[in-house]
Amino acid sequence: MGLRSNPSQRQRRLGAELRRLRELSGMSATDAGALAGLGRAHMSHIEMGRTAIPEEKLRALAHAYGCNSQKLVDALVAMGRSTGKGWWTDYQDSLSASVLDLAELEASSTALRNFEWVYVHGLLQTPEYMRALFEIGNRDASPDELDRAVDFRLRRQEILKGDTPLVLHMVIHEAALHMQFVGAEIMRRQIEHLVDLSRLPHIEIQILPFTAQTYPAGFGTPFALFDSSAPELGTVHLEHPVAPLYLGDPAHLTRFTEAFEQLSTVALPPLDPEPESKFHARKDSLGLVQHLLYRM
Repeated sequence: MGLRSNPSQRQRRLGAELRRLRELSGMSATDAGALAGLGRAHMSHIEMGRTAIPEEKLRALAHAYGCNSQKLVDALVAMGRSTGKGWWTDYQDSLSASVLDLAELEASSTALRNFEWVYVHGLLQTPEYMRALFEIGNRDASPDELDRAVDFRLRRQEILKGDTPLVLHMVIHEAALHMQFVGAEIMRRQIEHLVDLSRLPHIEIQILPFTAQTYPAGFGTPFALFDSSAPELGTVHLEHPVAPLYLGDPAHLTRFTEAFEQLSTVALPPLDPEPESKFHARKDSLGLVQHLLYRM
C-alpha cells in the first residue's frame, strides 16, 4: 500500500496520539517498531498519519506504552478502522479537504464548545445568512457553487437532530449580532433562529456583551473545542485564512478549555425563550437579543 500524500485530520491525529503515548512511555521509535514487527521508518509513517496500522498492532503498542485507558484504546482503534467516508464524501469534488475534515470531526464528536465574535457559527446559521456570507467571501462563485456550499453546510447541521445529537454550548460576541454585511432583515431572521434553537435541550447559547467587564487575554480569535468519547482525544479547531489549525496536545486543550470557561462566566446567562422568562428580573442573553430585534 502506498503512502498517503495528504492524510486527513483524523489520520494525522491518530498518528500523533500514538506518538504521544510512545514518548510518554520513554520508548524509542526503533524499539516500538521492533515490538510491533515494523521498521523504524514504518513507525514514523504511522505516527505521521501516512499509513494505516492494523488493530492488533495498535492494541499491542498501546499496551506496551502503558496506556491503561480502555476507552482511549477503543477510540484509537475506531479511528484506525474508519474509512473516512460519510455524507461529506459526496462533496470532495468541489470542496477543500479541510472543510471535509471539519465535517468528519463534527460527526465523530460528542459535544462542541465554541466562541465566535464576528459571525454566527455555521451550525447555527440560516440558509440565507449562509448564502450572504458565501457571496461576500467568493464573489466569483457561480449560483450552482453557492447552492452547493449552502447545501453542504445544511447537511452539517443534521448532527443537531436525531436521538443522539451533538451537544452545543456557544458563546457569541454581541458584535456578531450587529454586523450588517448580510443585510438587516437577514440578520433579524438569523437572531430569531438563534432564539428558536435555544429551545432545544442540547443547545446552549450565551451572548458576550460589549459591556463585559473582563475578557480572557490572548483570545481575540474564534475557536472551537470538540469533545470525544475519550477525553484525551479532544480537539481545538482554529479558523485561519490560509489553513485551519487542529490542536490536540493536553496543554492546548487545557488552555482553551479554561478560556472558554472564563468566556462563559463573563457572558450573559443563556438564551431562555420559555414563557416564564418573558419578564426579566436580570440582564440575560434573551433580553439583549430582544433589544437588538426591537432596534432593527
